[in-house]
Amino acid sequence: MVRTEELRRPASAALTILALAAVYYGSARIGLLEQVVVAGAVVTPLWPPTGIALSSLLLLGLWTWPGIVIGTILVLATLTRPDLAGIGVVIGNTLAPVCACLMLRRVGFHVALDRLRDGVALVALGAFAGMLISATLGSGTQVLTGALPAGDFWRTWVAWWVGDAMGILVITPLVLAFRTLRWPRDVAAYRWAEGAALAVASVVVSSVAVRSELSLLFLVFPLIVWAALRFQLPGATPCVLLVSVLAISAATGRTGPFEGQSLLESMVNLQALNASTALTALLLSAIVTEQRAIRRKIEQACRELAEVVDHLAPGESRRRWPPDSDKG
Repeated sequence: MVRTEELRRPASAALTILALAAVYYGSARIGLLEQVVVAGAVVTPLWPPTGIALSSLLLLGLWTWPGIVIGTILVLATLTRPDLAGIGVVIGNTLAPVCACLMLRRVGFHVALDRLRDGVALVALGAFAGMLISATLGSGTQVLTGALPAGDFWRTWVAWWVGDAMGILVITPLVLAFRTLRWPRDVAAYRWAEGAALAVASVVVSSVAVRSELSLLFLVFPLIVWAALRFQLPGATPCVLLVSVLAISAATGRTGPFEGQSLLESMVNLQALNASTALTALLLSAIVTEQRAIRRKIEQACRELAEVVDHLAPGESRRRWPPDSDKG
């Protein structure tokens, strides 16, 4: 029995790593559907694998990092032939989420994202700081190997970093929010109606905003606020993903508000929109979740205090306050 159990553990770990590699590769293929070429380098406005990688490290553990390596190698194999620049990309794409995970653990990050500090940590350490590694190693090795002209380093670096950071801001909260999601029970009918109305409104308004030539992208923010206030991360993160996907499609196709803009202008406007929606949803959801948790703790403390009062002086906790004799 002991040997059987010892064999199951490596087998389970290997299957988990292979599954992560498959999901990483699949999400990369989806991300590459909307790719742009900056100074000869292929980059994406939103790179989902970074969000998948960080989520797996946070939820499963650092031991899953070989899955990121295998997934990255598979992606590179479909794009180009193996070379020294590819090694730098593999190292950078692996080290970035690993270092981001270590920094988040260092500051006591909660995967439930139930505090404002968790949202800020994910943005500052997970997205902005952690992804500096992948962008620097990826772009740097391409310059060192001659695959990228030195004069184009910074343009490629910025596009690389932003794409990886957007993957963290959009995908990681989505995965963390739905990791323990269960079919809701005893939910009032009006909540179902409100959720359906939010879903329909998100699709309609987002579609109009990214197709109209009147620069109506700001219309998506009331939807993000509505989703964050009423449904927190499980409601806000799908809205952010929907807006990002539609906006990326419009920006790469130069349609709607992005029509007539250069590649640089459209990418700047696109990433400003993606970052703003993701930050609004993440931080506002965290604030609401934290406030609700504080309220529940206060209510629990009040109930416990009432029980203590009833134990010491039965009936006193239910007396009217102030007493009638003290009025007027």
